[in-house]
Amino acid sequence: MQTNILEYLEATAPRVPDKLAFSNGPEGMTFREVHGQARAIGSGLLSRGAAREPVVVFMERHPKMVTAFFGVVYAGCFYVPIDREMPAFRVELIFQQLKPRYVICDEKTREHARSLAAEGAQVLLYDELSASRTDGAALSRVRREALDTDPIYIVFTSGSTGVPKGVAACHRSVLDYIEHLDEVLDVTEDTVFGNQTPLYFDACLKELYSTIRCGATTYLIPKKLFSFPVKLVEYLNEYRINTVCWVVSALTMISGFKVLDQHIPEYFRTVAFGSEVFPIKQFKLWRAALPNARFINLYGPTEATGMSCWYEVDREFADDDVLPIGQPFPNTGLLLLTEEDRPAAPGEPGEICLRGTCLTLGYYGDFQRTNEVFVQNPLNSAYPELIYRTGDIGKLNERGELVFLTRKDNQIKHMGHRIELGEIEVVAAAGEGVRGVCCLYQKEKKRLILCYEGSCEVSDLAHYLRSKLPPYMVPNKVISVEVLPRTPNGKLDRRALAEQVID
Repeated sequence: MQTNILEYLEATAPRVPDKLAFSNGPEGMTFREVHGQARAIGSGLLSRGAAREPVVVFMERHPKMVTAFFGVVYAGCFYVPIDREMPAFRVELIFQQLKPRYVICDEKTREHARSLAAEGAQVLLYDELSASRTDGAALSRVRREALDTDPIYIVFTSGSTGVPKGVAACHRSVLDYIEHLDEVLDVTEDTVFGNQTPLYFDACLKELYSTIRCGATTYLIPKKLFSFPVKLVEYLNEYRINTVCWVVSALTMISGFKVLDQHIPEYFRTVAFGSEVFPIKQFKLWRAALPNARFINLYGPTEATGMSCWYEVDREFADDDVLPIGQPFPNTGLLLLTEEDRPAAPGEPGEICLRGTCLTLGYYGDFQRTNEVFVQNPLNSAYPELIYRTGDIGKLNERGELVFLTRKDNQIKHMGHRIELGEIEVVAAAGEGVRGVCCLYQKEKKRLILCYEGSCEVSDLAHYLRSKLPPYMVPNKVISVEVLPRTPNGKLDRRALAEQVID
């Protein structure tokens, strides 16, 4: 039985040693290089006394950063990815929480890493660490003592209090996730991934671990290209990228500016997306441009090791419809619970809760917040069984498919009615000339505010909304913005937008 994610790399590297594993375009590393340097990094950490602890990898987005991840795992430790795209205060909070004894950096991040590391911590340069003598005996000893429930990584998510939460995941949950995901995406040695998400998010698991498992290739697409959609498509075609797992906004950035009219990612065969609702109008542009590609909607929280549900689009949808998130991956349990903790009936909204191997270990060093959302299954009174409460509201449609409705945080009471802001956004996104939308609620003044980016006039969109929505759901104010603010992962940044438009 497989118990360690490094077994993927150890099976693939001898099979395709000289095949390109990871690249940013100009620079790349083969499987032989990744395997050899990762073992050297693991040996170097062990020789310095590292053992079962967090190791920060603070580097530029590069194949070497990925290799450093695997090197940390070889040492029996767990990596914590950080890069310079992250807000400085966030990086400082993470260092304060972890107090890491070891930080792996490169020439560009070394001084910053030194300024953050605690007294006595070792700041290690990748190129020097990867030149360490490989100690096969020490690496074997670590592997013999390792368990599949040992952590692999900690990734930090935004906390509602402003303090980031470090989600720790183990080998078993990642193994389970990647093997089922690869089956859904049909990943093979011929797969060429185009990675969009920063490496300090768990979303990149899809490309990194699928690559070492299947002998695929992953290109780390430069972030700057996502501001230049034509150049982005040219990059995709230059490197024959055929599979992407992107946040929705990265796709709508291309379709919303009509790039697909002239420039098509001609090698795309699998387009997976998630993290946000894909506006049907924009989705149709992609499907028309790539009629032979597979389109797969993915859903899942970081606390459940990446994606938990999937739906392959198999039919046509109206502009004001919502794509389902479908069904859970095999070996993933899904519950829809009402506010009374009973199973929601078909068509009835309920909180999406997950159970099984997919659950992570919880929030590192924070048992209080862990125990608030990783709780006993209220439907099981016979033995201990944890579920994760996602805070997302969904329902089963008439086909039995799971549909995401909104966040619990985005449910409001307005004019005596319970409203889901997501429903307003779906209607607004179908308006002519609308590229993206976000609906906010100003609680103090009891106002609905609809912000959008696109070419339509404010008055035209306001009139359209009045014709489509019941009076209590019509926004009190419609605001045109040049660009909706996004988090580094590409999701809508509602907090930043509220600071921008609410007086």
